[in-house]
Amino acid sequence: MTSVSFQVTQRKHWSDWIGFAGLALVLFILLAFLAAPLLAILQQAAQDDQGQFVGLRNFLSYLQTPSLLQSLWNSVWVSGLVTLIVLPLAFVFAYALTRSCMPGKTIFRSISLIPLLAPSLLSAISLIYWFGNQGVLKDAMQAVGIEQIYGAPGVVMAECFAVFPHVLMILVTALTLADARLYEAADALGTSAQRKFFTITLPGAKYGLISASLVSFTLVMTDFGIPKVIGGNFNMMATDIFKLVIGQQDFSRGSVVALLLLSPAVLSFAVDRYVSARQTAMLSARAVAFLPQPDARYDLLMMSFCIFIACLMLAMLGMAIFASFASFWPYNLAPSLNHYKLGLIDGEVGEGFVNSLKMASGTAFFGTLLVFVTAYLLEKTKGMNLVRTPLQLLAVIPMAVPGLVLGLGYIFFFNMPSNPLHSMYQSMALLTLCTIVHFYTTGHLTATTALKSLDAEFESVSASLKVPFYKTFWRVTLPICTPAMVDIARYFFINAMTTISAVVFLYSPETKVASIAILNLDEAGDIGAAAAMAVLIALISAAATVFFAWLSWFVDKRTQAWRGR
Repeated sequence: MTSVSFQVTQRKHWSDWIGFAGLALVLFILLAFLAAPLLAILQQAAQDDQGQFVGLRNFLSYLQTPSLLQSLWNSVWVSGLVTLIVLPLAFVFAYALTRSCMPGKTIFRSISLIPLLAPSLLSAISLIYWFGNQGVLKDAMQAVGIEQIYGAPGVVMAECFAVFPHVLMILVTALTLADARLYEAADALGTSAQRKFFTITLPGAKYGLISASLVSFTLVMTDFGIPKVIGGNFNMMATDIFKLVIGQQDFSRGSVVALLLLSPAVLSFAVDRYVSARQTAMLSARAVAFLPQPDARYDLLMMSFCIFIACLMLAMLGMAIFASFASFWPYNLAPSLNHYKLGLIDGEVGEGFVNSLKMASGTAFFGTLLVFVTAYLLEKTKGMNLVRTPLQLLAVIPMAVPGLVLGLGYIFFFNMPSNPLHSMYQSMALLTLCTIVHFYTTGHLTATTALKSLDAEFESVSASLKVPFYKTFWRVTLPICTPAMVDIARYFFINAMTTISAVVFLYSPETKVASIAILNLDEAGDIGAAAAMAVLIALISAAATVFFAWLSWFVDKRTQAWRGR
Protein backbone atom coordinates (compact mmCIF):
# COMPACT_ATOMS: atom_id res chain seq x y z
CA MET A 1 0.00 0.00 0.00
CA THR A 2 2.85 2.31 0.84
CA SER A 3 4.59 1.65 -2.47
CA VAL A 4 1.41 2.40 -4.42
CA SER A 5 0.93 5.70 -2.59
CA PHE A 6 4.55 6.55 -3.23
CA GLN A 7 4.20 5.90 -6.96
CA VAL A 8 1.06 8.01 -7.21
CA THR A 9 2.79 10.84 -5.37
CA GLN A 10 5.79 10.60 -7.67
CA ARG A 11 3.55 10.62 -10.75
CA LYS A 12 1.65 13.68 -9.61
CA HIS A 13 4.86 15.47 -8.69
CA TRP A 14 6.35 14.69 -12.11
CA SER A 15 3.32 16.10 -13.97
CA ASP A 16 3.42 19.25 -11.87
CA TRP A 17 7.03 19.76 -12.90
CA ILE A 18 5.96 19.66 -16.56
CA GLY A 19 3.60 22.58 -15.90
CA PHE A 20 6.28 24.47 -14.00
CA ALA A 21 8.78 23.95 -16.85
CA GLY A 22 6.18 25.21 -19.36
CA LEU A 23 5.47 28.37 -17.38
CA ALA A 24 9.20 28.99 -16.88
CA LEU A 25 9.82 28.65 -20.63
CA VAL A 26 7.08 31.14 -21.51
CA LEU A 27 8.38 33.52 -18.83
CA PHE A 28 11.83 33.35 -20.40
CA ILE A 29 10.38 34.07 -23.86
CA LEU A 30 8.46 37.14 -22.65
CA LEU A 31 11.44 38.39 -20.64
CA ALA A 32 13.78 38.02 -23.62
CA PHE A 33 11.44 39.31 -26.32
CA LEU A 34 9.40 41.90 -24.39
CA ALA A 35 10.90 43.06 -21.10
CA ALA A 36 14.55 43.13 -22.21
CA PRO A 37 13.93 45.22 -25.38
CA LEU A 38 11.88 47.75 -23.38
CA LEU A 39 14.62 48.01 -20.77
CA ALA A 40 17.13 48.51 -23.59
CA ILE A 41 15.16 51.57 -24.75
CA LEU A 42 15.20 52.97 -21.22
CA GLN A 43 18.95 52.38 -20.99
CA GLN A 44 19.58 54.01 -24.38
CA ALA A 45 17.54 57.07 -23.39
CA ALA A 46 19.83 57.63 -20.39
CA GLN A 47 23.09 57.41 -22.39
CA ASP A 48 24.93 59.65 -24.83
CA ASP A 49 26.42 58.62 -28.17
CA GLN A 50 29.49 57.19 -26.42
CA GLY A 51 27.39 55.05 -24.09
CA GLN A 52 28.01 57.22 -21.03
CA PHE A 53 25.24 57.68 -18.47
CA VAL A 54 23.76 61.18 -18.75
CA GLY A 55 20.59 60.82 -16.70
CA LEU A 56 17.79 63.10 -17.90
CA ARG A 57 19.94 65.15 -20.25
CA ASN A 58 18.38 63.62 -23.38
CA PHE A 59 14.88 64.36 -22.07
CA LEU A 60 15.83 67.98 -21.39
CA SER A 61 17.32 68.23 -24.88
CA TYR A 62 14.04 66.97 -26.29
CA LEU A 63 12.04 69.57 -24.37
CA GLN A 64 14.34 72.27 -25.76
CA THR A 65 13.77 71.22 -29.38
CA PRO A 66 10.74 73.14 -30.75
CA SER A 67 10.23 70.86 -33.76
CA LEU A 68 9.98 67.74 -31.58
CA LEU A 69 7.61 69.46 -29.16
CA GLN A 70 5.47 70.48 -32.12
CA SER A 71 5.32 66.83 -33.20
CA LEU A 72 4.16 65.89 -29.71
CA TRP A 73 1.38 68.47 -29.84
CA ASN A 74 0.41 67.40 -33.38
CA SER A 75 0.09 63.78 -32.27
CA VAL A 76 -2.04 64.70 -29.26
CA TRP A 77 -4.53 66.98 -30.98
CA VAL A 78 -4.89 64.77 -34.07
CA SER A 79 -5.54 61.72 -31.86
CA GLY A 80 -8.11 63.67 -29.86
CA LEU A 81 -9.85 64.99 -32.97
CA VAL A 82 -10.03 61.56 -34.63
CA THR A 83 -11.52 60.13 -31.43
CA LEU A 84 -14.14 62.89 -31.29
CA ILE A 85 -15.12 62.18 -34.91
CA VAL A 86 -15.06 58.38 -34.88
CA LEU A 87 -16.70 57.75 -31.52
CA PRO A 88 -20.18 59.19 -32.31
CA LEU A 89 -20.14 57.75 -35.85
CA ALA A 90 -19.23 54.28 -34.62
CA PHE A 91 -21.75 54.51 -31.78
CA VAL A 92 -24.64 55.29 -34.12
CA PHE A 93 -23.48 52.51 -36.47
CA ALA A 94 -23.29 50.05 -33.57
CA TYR A 95 -26.67 51.27 -32.32
CA ALA A 96 -28.17 50.58 -35.74
CA LEU A 97 -26.72 47.06 -35.77
CA THR A 98 -27.92 46.16 -32.27
CA ARG A 99 -31.03 48.28 -31.62
CA SER A 100 -32.88 48.32 -34.93
CA CYS A 101 -34.58 45.89 -37.27
CA MET A 102 -33.08 47.31 -40.45
CA PRO A 103 -32.27 44.79 -43.22
CA GLY A 104 -28.71 43.98 -44.33
CA LYS A 105 -27.02 44.03 -40.93
CA THR A 106 -24.57 41.29 -41.89
CA ILE A 107 -23.56 43.17 -45.04
CA PHE A 108 -23.04 46.45 -43.20
CA ARG A 109 -21.03 44.71 -40.47
CA SER A 110 -18.82 43.02 -43.06
CA ILE A 111 -18.18 46.28 -44.93
CA SER A 112 -17.25 48.03 -41.68
CA LEU A 113 -14.43 45.50 -41.14
CA ILE A 114 -12.72 46.26 -44.48
CA PRO A 115 -9.99 48.48 -42.92
CA LEU A 116 -8.80 45.51 -40.85
CA LEU A 117 -7.89 43.57 -44.01
CA ALA A 118 -5.37 46.04 -45.42
CA PRO A 119 -2.40 48.05 -44.12
CA SER A 120 -3.41 51.37 -42.63
CA LEU A 121 -1.62 53.22 -45.42
CA LEU A 122 -4.22 52.01 -47.96
CA SER A 123 -6.59 54.73 -46.76
CA ALA A 124 -3.82 57.34 -47.12
CA ILE A 125 -3.07 56.22 -50.69
CA SER A 126 -6.77 56.27 -51.56
CA LEU A 127 -7.16 59.81 -50.21
CA ILE A 128 -4.28 60.98 -52.38
CA TYR A 129 -6.16 59.74 -55.46
CA TRP A 130 -9.37 61.37 -54.25
CA PHE A 131 -8.04 64.73 -53.04
CA GLY A 132 -4.32 64.91 -53.91
CA ASN A 133 -2.66 67.30 -56.36
CA GLN A 134 -4.19 65.32 -59.23
CA GLY A 135 -7.15 63.99 -57.28
CA VAL A 136 -10.67 63.52 -58.58
CA LEU A 137 -12.25 65.81 -55.96
CA LYS A 138 -9.39 68.26 -55.46
CA ASP A 139 -11.49 71.27 -56.52
CA ALA A 140 -14.39 70.26 -54.25
CA MET A 141 -12.00 70.00 -51.32
CA GLN A 142 -10.56 73.45 -51.98
CA ALA A 143 -14.09 74.83 -52.30
CA VAL A 144 -14.73 73.99 -48.64
CA GLY A 145 -11.54 75.76 -47.54
CA ILE A 146 -9.01 72.89 -47.40
CA GLU A 147 -6.02 73.84 -49.52
CA GLN A 148 -4.45 70.38 -49.76
CA ILE A 149 -4.93 66.87 -48.41
CA TYR A 150 -1.30 66.44 -47.39
CA GLY A 151 -0.73 67.11 -43.71
CA ALA A 152 -3.25 67.23 -40.89
CA PRO A 153 -6.46 66.96 -43.02
CA GLY A 154 -5.26 63.80 -44.75
CA VAL A 155 -3.96 62.21 -41.56
CA VAL A 156 -7.25 62.85 -39.72
CA MET A 157 -9.42 61.49 -42.55
CA ALA A 158 -7.25 58.40 -43.11
CA GLU A 159 -7.04 57.63 -39.39
CA CYS A 160 -10.82 57.84 -39.07
CA PHE A 161 -11.11 55.13 -41.71
CA ALA A 162 -8.43 52.93 -40.11
CA VAL A 163 -9.68 53.26 -36.51
CA PHE A 164 -13.42 52.92 -37.16
CA PRO A 165 -13.71 49.09 -37.02
CA HIS A 166 -11.70 48.86 -33.79
CA VAL A 167 -14.04 51.30 -32.07
CA LEU A 168 -17.11 49.69 -33.61
CA MET A 169 -16.32 46.20 -32.29
CA ILE A 170 -16.06 47.50 -28.73
CA LEU A 171 -19.30 49.47 -28.96
CA VAL A 172 -21.25 46.59 -30.56
CA THR A 173 -20.24 44.41 -27.63
CA ALA A 174 -21.22 47.10 -25.14
CA LEU A 175 -24.65 47.66 -26.70
CA THR A 176 -25.37 43.95 -27.10
CA LEU A 177 -25.32 43.47 -23.33
CA ALA A 178 -28.68 44.99 -22.46
CA ASP A 179 -31.42 43.77 -20.14
CA ALA A 180 -34.84 44.11 -21.78
CA ARG A 181 -36.54 44.32 -18.36
CA LEU A 182 -35.18 47.83 -17.85
CA TYR A 183 -36.78 49.03 -21.07
CA GLU A 184 -40.03 47.23 -20.29
CA ALA A 185 -40.19 48.97 -16.91
CA ALA A 186 -39.49 52.32 -18.58
CA ASP A 187 -42.25 51.72 -21.12
CA ALA A 188 -44.66 50.84 -18.33
CA LEU A 189 -43.87 54.19 -16.69
CA GLY A 190 -44.43 56.07 -19.94
CA THR A 191 -40.78 57.12 -20.32
CA SER A 192 -39.93 58.84 -23.59
CA ALA A 193 -37.42 57.31 -26.04
CA GLN A 194 -35.01 60.20 -25.44
CA ARG A 195 -35.02 59.72 -21.69
CA LYS A 196 -34.58 55.94 -22.02
CA PHE A 197 -31.53 56.61 -24.16
CA PHE A 198 -29.89 58.93 -21.62
CA THR A 199 -30.89 57.05 -18.47
CA ILE A 200 -30.56 53.40 -19.59
CA THR A 201 -28.63 53.04 -22.86
CA LEU A 202 -25.78 55.50 -22.32
CA PRO A 203 -25.07 54.53 -18.69
CA GLY A 204 -25.07 50.89 -19.72
CA ALA A 205 -22.56 51.56 -22.50
CA LYS A 206 -20.35 54.09 -20.71
CA TYR A 207 -17.54 51.64 -20.02
CA GLY A 208 -17.54 50.58 -23.65
CA LEU A 209 -17.41 54.24 -24.70
CA ILE A 210 -14.45 54.90 -22.42
CA SER A 211 -12.58 51.83 -23.67
CA ALA A 212 -13.31 52.72 -27.30
CA SER A 213 -12.07 56.28 -26.75
CA LEU A 214 -8.82 55.05 -25.25
CA VAL A 215 -8.29 52.52 -28.04
CA SER A 216 -8.91 55.15 -30.72
CA PHE A 217 -6.58 57.70 -29.12
CA THR A 218 -3.79 55.15 -28.65
CA LEU A 219 -4.05 53.71 -32.17
CA VAL A 220 -3.76 57.14 -33.76
CA MET A 221 -0.90 58.21 -31.48
CA THR A 222 1.16 55.15 -32.37
CA ASP A 223 0.31 54.70 -36.08
CA PHE A 224 3.21 55.08 -38.48
CA GLY A 225 1.97 54.20 -41.97
CA ILE A 226 -0.61 56.95 -42.48
CA PRO A 227 1.53 59.93 -41.31
CA LYS A 228 4.43 58.57 -43.37
CA VAL A 229 2.41 58.42 -46.60
CA ILE A 230 0.11 61.46 -46.42
CA GLY A 231 1.58 63.54 -43.58
CA GLY A 232 3.86 65.64 -45.78
CA ASN A 233 5.61 68.21 -43.61
CA PHE A 234 3.18 67.60 -40.76
CA ASN A 235 5.37 65.74 -38.28
CA MET A 236 4.07 63.38 -35.63
CA MET A 237 5.84 61.38 -32.94
CA ALA A 238 5.74 58.10 -34.86
CA THR A 239 7.46 59.63 -37.90
CA ASP A 240 9.94 61.45 -35.64
CA ILE A 241 11.16 58.13 -34.24
CA PHE A 242 11.76 56.83 -37.75
CA LYS A 243 13.62 59.98 -38.82
CA LEU A 244 15.78 60.12 -35.69
CA VAL A 245 16.73 56.43 -35.74
CA ILE A 246 16.95 55.63 -39.46
CA GLY A 247 17.68 59.06 -40.92
CA GLN A 248 19.90 60.70 -38.28
CA GLN A 249 21.14 57.65 -36.33
CA ASP A 250 20.27 59.59 -33.17
CA PHE A 251 19.41 56.62 -30.99
CA SER A 252 19.34 58.54 -27.71
CA ARG A 253 16.70 61.05 -28.72
CA GLY A 254 14.87 58.36 -30.68
CA SER A 255 14.62 56.41 -27.42
CA VAL A 256 13.29 59.48 -25.63
CA VAL A 257 10.55 59.90 -28.23
CA ALA A 258 9.78 56.17 -27.98
CA LEU A 259 9.33 56.41 -24.22
CA LEU A 260 7.09 59.45 -24.64
CA LEU A 261 5.09 57.56 -27.26
CA LEU A 262 4.79 54.70 -24.79
CA SER A 263 3.42 57.00 -22.07
CA PRO A 264 -0.08 57.68 -23.49
CA ALA A 265 -0.46 54.01 -24.39
CA VAL A 266 0.45 52.95 -20.84
CA LEU A 267 -1.84 55.64 -19.39
CA SER A 268 -4.72 54.54 -21.61
CA PHE A 269 -4.13 50.93 -20.63
CA ALA A 270 -4.08 51.80 -16.92
CA VAL A 271 -7.31 53.81 -17.20
CA ASP A 272 -8.95 51.00 -19.14
CA ARG A 273 -7.94 48.46 -16.48
CA TYR A 274 -9.30 50.75 -13.75
CA VAL A 275 -12.57 51.25 -15.60
CA SER A 276 -12.90 47.50 -16.27
CA ALA A 277 -12.38 46.76 -12.57
CA ARG A 278 -15.22 49.13 -11.65
CA GLN A 279 -17.59 47.81 -14.29
CA THR A 280 -20.54 45.89 -12.94
CA ALA A 281 -22.25 43.01 -14.69
CA MET A 282 -24.87 44.20 -17.16
CA LEU A 283 -26.60 40.86 -17.43
CA SER A 284 -27.73 38.91 -14.39
CA ALA A 285 -28.93 35.32 -14.32
CA ARG A 286 -32.52 36.57 -14.62
CA ALA A 287 -31.83 39.02 -17.42
CA VAL A 288 -33.92 38.99 -20.59
CA ALA A 289 -32.22 39.55 -23.91
CA PHE A 290 -33.17 42.83 -25.57
CA LEU A 291 -34.92 42.37 -28.92
CA PRO A 292 -35.55 45.54 -30.96
CA GLN A 293 -39.04 46.07 -32.31
CA PRO A 294 -39.71 47.01 -35.96
CA ASP A 295 -40.30 50.70 -36.62
CA ALA A 296 -40.40 51.66 -40.31
CA ARG A 297 -39.25 55.29 -39.97
CA TYR A 298 -36.59 54.55 -37.36
CA ASP A 299 -35.24 51.52 -39.25
CA LEU A 300 -35.09 53.53 -42.48
CA LEU A 301 -33.17 56.29 -40.72
CA MET A 302 -30.67 53.81 -39.25
CA MET A 303 -30.24 52.06 -42.60
CA SER A 304 -29.63 55.39 -44.34
CA PHE A 305 -26.86 56.22 -41.90
CA CYS A 306 -25.27 52.78 -42.33
CA ILE A 307 -25.45 53.14 -46.12
CA PHE A 308 -23.65 56.48 -45.84
CA ILE A 309 -20.82 55.00 -43.74
CA ALA A 310 -20.63 51.89 -45.93
CA CYS A 311 -20.33 54.07 -49.03
CA LEU A 312 -17.41 55.96 -47.48
CA MET A 313 -15.71 52.65 -46.66
CA LEU A 314 -16.27 51.28 -50.15
CA ALA A 315 -15.13 54.57 -51.71
CA MET A 316 -11.77 54.20 -49.96
CA LEU A 317 -11.27 50.63 -51.07
CA GLY A 318 -12.82 51.20 -54.49
CA MET A 319 -10.54 54.11 -55.33
CA ALA A 320 -7.45 52.09 -54.35
CA ILE A 321 -8.62 49.23 -56.60
CA PHE A 322 -9.48 51.57 -59.49
CA ALA A 323 -6.17 53.44 -59.27
CA SER A 324 -4.22 50.19 -59.11
CA PHE A 325 -5.57 49.26 -62.58
CA ALA A 326 -5.35 52.77 -64.14
CA SER A 327 -2.62 52.84 -66.80
CA PHE A 328 -1.31 56.35 -66.12
CA TRP A 329 -3.17 58.51 -63.60
CA PRO A 330 -4.96 60.84 -64.41
CA TYR A 331 -4.25 60.99 -68.17
CA ASN A 332 -4.91 57.39 -69.17
CA LEU A 333 -7.43 55.56 -66.99
CA ALA A 334 -7.69 52.51 -69.21
CA PRO A 335 -7.34 49.33 -67.10
CA SER A 336 -4.02 47.52 -67.20
CA LEU A 337 -1.81 45.37 -64.99
CA ASN A 338 1.19 47.70 -65.27
CA HIS A 339 1.18 48.64 -61.57
CA TYR A 340 0.93 45.02 -60.50
CA LYS A 341 3.83 44.08 -62.78
CA LEU A 342 5.84 47.04 -61.53
CA GLY A 343 5.26 46.10 -57.91
CA LEU A 344 5.59 42.33 -58.09
CA ILE A 345 8.41 42.06 -60.63
CA ASP A 346 10.30 45.35 -61.01
CA GLY A 347 9.75 46.38 -57.39
CA GLU A 348 10.50 42.84 -56.19
CA VAL A 349 7.45 42.90 -53.91
CA GLY A 350 6.65 39.34 -54.96
CA GLU A 351 9.39 38.13 -52.65
CA GLY A 352 7.94 40.38 -49.95
CA PHE A 353 4.58 38.63 -50.28
CA VAL A 354 6.27 35.26 -49.85
CA ASN A 355 7.99 36.59 -46.71
CA SER A 356 4.71 38.02 -45.44
CA LEU A 357 2.96 34.69 -45.88
CA LYS A 358 5.80 32.92 -44.08
CA MET A 359 5.70 35.41 -41.21
CA ALA A 360 1.89 35.41 -41.00
CA SER A 361 1.69 31.62 -41.06
CA GLY A 362 4.42 31.29 -38.43
CA THR A 363 2.77 33.94 -36.29
CA ALA A 364 -0.62 32.23 -36.53
CA PHE A 365 0.70 28.75 -35.73
CA PHE A 366 3.34 29.41 -33.09
CA GLY A 367 1.52 32.41 -31.64
CA THR A 368 -1.70 30.45 -31.14
CA LEU A 369 0.22 27.54 -29.63
CA LEU A 370 2.17 29.77 -27.26
CA VAL A 371 -0.85 31.84 -26.22
CA PHE A 372 -3.20 28.93 -25.58
CA VAL A 373 -0.74 26.71 -23.72
CA THR A 374 0.29 29.65 -21.54
CA ALA A 375 -3.31 30.60 -20.77
CA TYR A 376 -4.08 26.97 -19.91
CA LEU A 377 -1.12 26.66 -17.53
CA LEU A 378 -2.08 29.93 -15.84
CA GLU A 379 -5.78 29.10 -15.52
CA LYS A 380 -5.86 25.35 -14.94
CA THR A 381 -2.77 24.62 -12.85
CA LYS A 382 -2.04 25.60 -9.26
CA GLY A 383 0.98 26.84 -7.35
CA MET A 384 4.24 28.10 -8.87
CA ASN A 385 3.38 31.70 -7.88
CA LEU A 386 7.03 32.72 -8.25
CA VAL A 387 6.65 32.23 -12.00
CA ARG A 388 2.90 32.73 -12.35
CA THR A 389 2.69 36.31 -11.01
CA PRO A 390 5.31 37.95 -13.29
CA LEU A 391 3.99 35.95 -16.25
CA GLN A 392 0.46 37.24 -15.71
CA LEU A 393 1.83 40.79 -15.70
CA LEU A 394 3.96 40.33 -18.82
CA ALA A 395 1.03 38.78 -20.69
CA VAL A 396 -0.97 42.05 -20.62
CA ILE A 397 1.91 44.50 -21.14
CA PRO A 398 2.06 44.16 -24.98
CA MET A 399 -1.37 45.80 -25.25
CA ALA A 400 0.20 49.03 -24.01
CA VAL A 401 3.38 48.84 -26.16
CA PRO A 402 3.21 50.44 -29.63
CA GLY A 403 4.77 48.45 -32.45
CA LEU A 404 7.33 51.19 -33.22
CA VAL A 405 8.54 51.17 -29.62
CA LEU A 406 8.82 47.39 -29.53
CA GLY A 407 10.69 47.33 -32.84
CA LEU A 408 13.11 49.99 -31.65
CA GLY A 409 13.76 47.99 -28.50
CA TYR A 410 14.58 44.96 -30.65
CA ILE A 411 17.24 47.00 -32.47
CA PHE A 412 18.97 47.99 -29.24
CA PHE A 413 18.71 44.58 -27.58
CA PHE A 414 19.29 42.09 -30.40
CA ASN A 415 21.89 44.17 -32.24
CA MET A 416 24.30 44.02 -29.30
CA PRO A 417 27.23 41.69 -30.22
CA SER A 418 27.43 40.51 -26.60
CA ASN A 419 23.82 39.25 -26.72
CA PRO A 420 23.65 35.45 -27.13
CA LEU A 421 20.56 36.01 -29.30
CA HIS A 422 22.40 38.43 -31.60
CA SER A 423 22.38 35.88 -34.46
CA MET A 424 18.57 36.28 -34.71
CA TYR A 425 18.84 39.96 -35.68
CA GLN A 426 17.04 40.73 -38.99
CA SER A 427 15.99 37.09 -39.36
CA MET A 428 12.50 35.90 -40.24
CA ALA A 429 12.32 34.16 -36.86
CA LEU A 430 12.83 37.48 -35.07
CA LEU A 431 10.20 39.24 -37.20
CA THR A 432 7.76 36.44 -36.37
CA LEU A 433 8.51 36.55 -32.64
CA CYS A 434 8.21 40.35 -32.61
CA THR A 435 4.79 40.12 -34.26
CA ILE A 436 3.64 37.44 -31.83
CA VAL A 437 4.71 39.55 -28.85
CA HIS A 438 3.17 42.70 -30.34
CA PHE A 439 -0.30 41.12 -30.63
CA TYR A 440 0.07 38.72 -27.71
CA THR A 441 -2.37 40.29 -25.25
CA THR A 442 -5.53 40.07 -27.36
CA GLY A 443 -4.90 36.40 -28.09
CA HIS A 444 -4.13 35.76 -24.43
CA LEU A 445 -7.36 37.40 -23.26
CA THR A 446 -9.35 35.44 -25.84
CA ALA A 447 -7.85 32.14 -24.70
CA THR A 448 -8.32 33.04 -21.04
CA THR A 449 -11.99 33.89 -21.63
CA ALA A 450 -12.56 30.55 -23.36
CA LEU A 451 -10.82 28.63 -20.56
CA LYS A 452 -12.70 30.45 -17.80
CA SER A 453 -15.96 29.24 -19.32
CA LEU A 454 -14.97 25.62 -18.62
CA ASP A 455 -16.01 24.17 -15.28
CA ALA A 456 -13.14 23.46 -12.92
CA GLU A 457 -14.67 20.03 -12.29
CA PHE A 458 -12.83 18.71 -15.35
CA GLU A 459 -9.49 19.22 -13.61
CA SER A 460 -10.87 18.07 -10.26
CA VAL A 461 -12.15 14.79 -11.68
CA SER A 462 -8.87 14.26 -13.53
CA ALA A 463 -6.89 14.85 -10.36
CA SER A 464 -9.08 12.43 -8.38
CA LEU A 465 -8.46 9.77 -11.06
CA LYS A 466 -4.72 10.51 -11.00
CA VAL A 467 -4.77 11.64 -14.63
CA PRO A 468 -1.94 14.11 -15.44
CA PHE A 469 -3.13 17.58 -16.40
CA TYR A 470 -1.60 17.37 -19.88
CA LYS A 471 -3.83 14.41 -20.74
CA THR A 472 -6.90 16.36 -19.64
CA PHE A 473 -5.65 19.25 -21.76
CA TRP A 474 -5.27 17.06 -24.85
CA ARG A 475 -8.46 15.02 -24.50
CA VAL A 476 -10.94 17.51 -23.03
CA THR A 477 -9.84 21.15 -22.98
CA LEU A 478 -8.27 21.37 -26.43
CA PRO A 479 -11.25 19.95 -28.37
CA ILE A 480 -13.72 22.16 -26.51
CA CYS A 481 -11.65 25.33 -27.02
CA THR A 482 -10.66 24.68 -30.64
CA PRO A 483 -13.06 27.37 -32.02
CA ALA A 484 -11.35 29.97 -29.83
CA MET A 485 -7.97 28.81 -31.12
CA VAL A 486 -9.15 29.29 -34.71
CA ASP A 487 -10.21 32.85 -33.84
CA ILE A 488 -6.80 33.53 -32.27
CA ALA A 489 -4.98 32.13 -35.32
CA ARG A 490 -7.08 34.32 -37.63
CA TYR A 491 -6.31 37.39 -35.53
CA PHE A 492 -2.58 36.68 -35.62
CA PHE A 493 -2.52 35.97 -39.36
CA ILE A 494 -4.43 39.08 -40.48
CA ASN A 495 -2.44 41.41 -38.23
CA ALA A 496 0.87 39.89 -39.31
CA MET A 497 -0.05 40.47 -42.97
CA THR A 498 -0.93 44.14 -42.43
CA THR A 499 1.49 45.28 -39.72
CA ILE A 500 4.08 47.95 -40.50
CA SER A 501 5.20 49.57 -37.28
CA ALA A 502 6.28 46.38 -35.50
CA VAL A 503 8.75 45.31 -38.19
CA VAL A 504 9.79 48.54 -39.91
CA PHE A 505 13.11 48.59 -38.02
CA LEU A 506 13.88 44.86 -38.19
CA TYR A 507 13.83 43.68 -41.78
CA SER A 508 16.77 43.04 -44.08
CA PRO A 509 16.70 42.90 -47.92
CA GLU A 510 16.16 39.14 -47.61
CA THR A 511 13.35 39.39 -45.04
CA LYS A 512 11.48 42.46 -46.30
CA VAL A 513 7.72 41.87 -46.01
CA ALA A 514 5.01 43.15 -48.35
CA SER A 515 3.72 45.96 -46.11
CA ILE A 516 7.22 47.44 -45.84
CA ALA A 517 7.77 47.03 -49.57
CA ILE A 518 4.61 49.08 -50.17
CA LEU A 519 6.02 51.83 -47.97
CA ASN A 520 9.22 51.82 -50.03
CA LEU A 521 7.25 52.00 -53.29
CA ASP A 522 5.40 55.06 -52.00
CA GLU A 523 8.68 56.71 -51.00
CA ALA A 524 10.02 56.08 -54.50
CA GLY A 525 6.98 57.82 -55.99
CA ASP A 526 5.40 54.64 -57.40
CA ILE A 527 2.08 55.30 -55.70
CA GLY A 528 0.13 53.30 -58.29
CA ALA A 529 2.23 50.22 -57.59
CA ALA A 530 1.88 50.87 -53.86
CA ALA A 531 -1.91 50.95 -54.24
CA ALA A 532 -1.81 47.70 -56.23
CA MET A 533 0.25 45.93 -53.58
CA ALA A 534 -2.01 47.22 -50.79
CA VAL A 535 -5.02 45.84 -52.66
CA LEU A 536 -3.24 42.47 -52.97
CA ILE A 537 -2.66 42.39 -49.21
CA ALA A 538 -6.35 43.14 -48.65
CA LEU A 539 -7.24 40.34 -51.10
CA ILE A 540 -4.97 37.84 -49.32
CA SER A 541 -6.40 38.89 -45.94
CA ALA A 542 -9.94 38.46 -47.26
CA ALA A 543 -9.08 35.01 -48.62
CA ALA A 544 -7.54 34.10 -45.26
CA THR A 545 -10.71 35.28 -43.51
CA VAL A 546 -12.80 33.01 -45.73
CA PHE A 547 -10.41 30.11 -45.07
CA PHE A 548 -10.58 30.59 -41.31
CA ALA A 549 -14.38 30.83 -41.52
CA TRP A 550 -14.43 27.46 -43.30
CA LEU A 551 -11.95 26.08 -40.76
CA SER A 552 -14.17 27.30 -37.94
CA TRP A 553 -17.19 25.55 -39.50
CA PHE A 554 -15.17 22.36 -39.94
CA VAL A 555 -13.89 22.49 -36.36
CA ASP A 556 -17.38 23.10 -35.00
CA LYS A 557 -18.68 20.11 -36.92
CA ARG A 558 -15.89 17.81 -35.67
CA THR A 559 -15.46 18.94 -32.07
CA GLN A 560 -18.64 20.75 -31.02
CA ALA A 561 -21.29 18.08 -31.65
CA TRP A 562 -21.79 17.82 -27.88
CA ARG A 563 -23.38 21.29 -27.93
CA GLY A 564 -26.37 20.00 -29.89
CA ARG A 565 -29.38 18.53 -28.16
